[in-house]
Amino acid sequence: MLIFAKSKKNPSIVMNQLIKELQWRGMIQDIMPGTEEQLNKEMTSAYVGFDPTADSLHIGSLVPILLLVHLQKAGHKPIALVGGATGMVGDPSGKSEERNMLSEEDLNKNVIGVRKQLMQFLNFDVSLPNAAELVNNYDWFKGISFLEFIRDAGKHITVNYMMAKDSVKKRLEGDNGMSFTEFTYQLVQGYDFYWLFKNKNCKLQMGGSDQWGNIVTGTELIRRKIGGEAFAFTCPLIKKADGGKFGKTEKGNIWLDANKTTPYQFYQFWLNASDTDAATWIKIFTFLPQDEINALIVAHDGNPADRILQKKLAEELTIFVHGKTEFEKAVETTQKLFSNTKAPIDALSIEDLESIEGIVRTDYAADKINAGVDILSFLTENAVFESKGAARKMLQNGGVSINREKITDLQMMVEPKHLLHDKFILVQVGKKNYYLVEVV
Repeated sequence: MLIFAKSKKNPSIVMNQLIKELQWRGMIQDIMPGTEEQLNKEMTSAYVGFDPTADSLHIGSLVPILLLVHLQKAGHKPIALVGGATGMVGDPSGKSEERNMLSEEDLNKNVIGVRKQLMQFLNFDVSLPNAAELVNNYDWFKGISFLEFIRDAGKHITVNYMMAKDSVKKRLEGDNGMSFTEFTYQLVQGYDFYWLFKNKNCKLQMGGSDQWGNIVTGTELIRRKIGGEAFAFTCPLIKKADGGKFGKTEKGNIWLDANKTTPYQFYQFWLNASDTDAATWIKIFTFLPQDEINALIVAHDGNPADRILQKKLAEELTIFVHGKTEFEKAVETTQKLFSNTKAPIDALSIEDLESIEGIVRTDYAADKINAGVDILSFLTENAVFESKGAARKMLQNGGVSINREKITDLQMMVEPKHLLHDKFILVQVGKKNYYLVEVV
């Protein structure tokens, strides 16, 4: 759990700096008039919603998590909402087609997983006046009938208002249309804000910029239903400088769960950021002060080959998500695999190979190696590639190495002579994806 040191500064001064802090970091896109004044006036409860589409959050969720952390560090009260109810509906924002519905069993499993992760980033110590809270919107929606909802909430928001939202217009203009279920999502999310405003004195909602339409529906429902005043701001959606999708690799999402994305793989993602992305991301994803970040950027620009920004970014994020011990293991693995790649592969001792943390490990039958197995079968049977076609394409492009030797011969046989210390084969795909095959 993240522990906050008690500031010796006047708490009101810290509160007054929150919006300015987020602005220089590039973490605010849209902000409702009066929001900064509200935050400067008093300790304010604010929430972010997390959609439990999987049993783990991924790095796309880090920005809203960080918004809550910054909020709490500034003396305000964070509320993390896990959407046990809204997860049953599915948010259409940014989607071109409707998602598959999750079973109740899968949804409950996902809610538990997401809740567990959120608890490691915020301080829930009830002795604090701004202790974090976790809520699940299923807890209040489960007792509301359909008729009650359309009477008590639906009558306050017009269809014209809902259809004016970009998330709705884009779907209606597309080929797939939009179901009534998804159309109602913004009203359901808006009701979350209303319920938290009424029951938790929550006056602020934060989220990604794609959530702006859903969020302001909540402020409008609060105004029309009970005459209350609520506030909102959003952060930009993170993009990569080359136009690629943030948080995605050839293997899929970068997860916060170490069982889905190892700390080594997590560390490598940030370490391999481009110079442009690293200069942007180090402001958004770390708590380093502005002066230190500016100094790091100057040092990096003076010697880009040392990748100073990437190393610091990877260090801060890996420690934040996985802890210092896992960060140190990730660095150790990186050094073993990369620091001396021109040295003979035998320079990696059996102890080195057995202690490497975070890379993918598989067991393979010794009798197959003894008889000789073709390289395409070897790669697919060890799940390095999903198919022989994918393996063949990567081999032809020179993207596969066995024991640090690049392989281009599609007819090659993997045999006992390829074993390291009579039991291991080290497979590399691309620059940073490693697989250790142990022959048993």
